[in-house]
Amino acid sequence: MLVGIKADFDGVHVNYRDIDLIVYDFDGVMTDNRVIIFQDGTEAVIVNRADGLGVDRFRNLGIPQLILSTETNPVVKARAAKLCLEVIASCKDKKLALQNYCVQNGYNLKKVMYIGNDVNDLEVMKIVGFPVAPVDAHPEIKKVAKLIAEAKGGEGVVKELSDYMDRTLTLESGEKN
Repeated sequence: MLVGIKADFDGVHVNYRDIDLIVYDFDGVMTDNRVIIFQDGTEAVIVNRADGLGVDRFRNLGIPQLILSTETNPVVKARAAKLCLEVIASCKDKKLALQNYCVQNGYNLKKVMYIGNDVNDLEVMKIVGFPVAPVDAHPEIKKVAKLIAEAKGGEGVVKELSDYMDRTLTLESGEKN
């Protein structure tokens, strides 16, 4: 019989069944927060393909996921489409946007995991049950995070989280799933 994910993040216990939704900031979480600007003015970012595997693992556990970004660059929507994730881009107020999204979709904010890295994530991270940050996040973000990943933004934060969850997914018999 499946017991579920038991994650121990410095004393914070997370069971994947207690997570209604995982929300990712884009820049600084799925990217290293840098941008490449071409001569014609178009922008590009580098993402870590391993994060796509992490997204798939969470999808296989039945956990809905969302990208929530202030960024207006079409690359955010392109990456979301590639990962088959919903996206709210060009968002001015992340806290309000997530509150509205959760009300519209029946999610409890205390059962939301939000992965963010910078001060524009601070207020939204304060209202969720499971705030998470990459190791290179802004100091104010690290203060509110219940988990700080070992990975830097753009270096597999989502994959690291999914690997940890995967390692802790056990059967009552003690066998690895």
